[in-house]
Amino acid sequence: MISELQAYLKKEYGIEFKDPSLLAEAFTQASYVNEHPNQGLKFYERIEFLGDAVLQLFVSEYIYKRYPQLPQGKLTRLRAAMVCEDSFSKFAKECHFDQYIRLGRGEEMAGARQRPGLLCDIFESFIGALYLDQGRDAVEKFIHRVIFPKLDMGWFDHAVDAKTSLQEFLQRDGDVDIEYHLLAETGSENAPVFKVNVSANGKVIGMGSGSSKKHAEMAAAKAALTTLRKQKK
Repeated sequence: MISELQAYLKKEYGIEFKDPSLLAEAFTQASYVNEHPNQGLKFYERIEFLGDAVLQLFVSEYIYKRYPQLPQGKLTRLRAAMVCEDSFSKFAKECHFDQYIRLGRGEEMAGARQRPGLLCDIFESFIGALYLDQGRDAVEKFIHRVIFPKLDMGWFDHAVDAKTSLQEFLQRDGDVDIEYHLLAETGSENAPVFKVNVSANGKVIGMGSGSSKKHAEMAAAKAALTTLRKQKK
């Protein structure tokens, strides 16, 4: 299974481990080690500990540089959305890491291979093993391919407000003049409705409404992001 994993990583990501034992350790659960007591095997928990710290650092550095205007609280929420069990388990599945985990028979029968907690651990342990084997550059290259594009795909919009996401999306290749215009204010004093559009370099790209001007601007930004992402596909 580990030799198959090595071949897969080389073909899909151009990664060749210098020390395959690190890779084997990263993909081996304790239940497998317990069933093979005479093979001197190690399981992933120590490398996972390192991988978690490496991912925290890389993600923190990336979003710190990418969102220079984002305050500490919002950076923390964004990092928490990216560095969590739900996200890492999805990354592991997307990378097909679930196919290469070495499990004991009982864990296999219990469906552990699809367990989000285990998939998260395996993703972290792979990063730890890659860091130990090949250093910072290899890890950075891998996560720039696997993790960071998800920001553009809207995976973490719930952690960053839509106006910030739209600004980042539009200004990746240079400055863009983004403006929000109040079009109408209707409804009653107790239940007002604001209608707003958002434009980029003078071209309207989205419209939205809400119970306040701020909420209407958020809705317009979200509508613009949805349209722009569809056009990009």
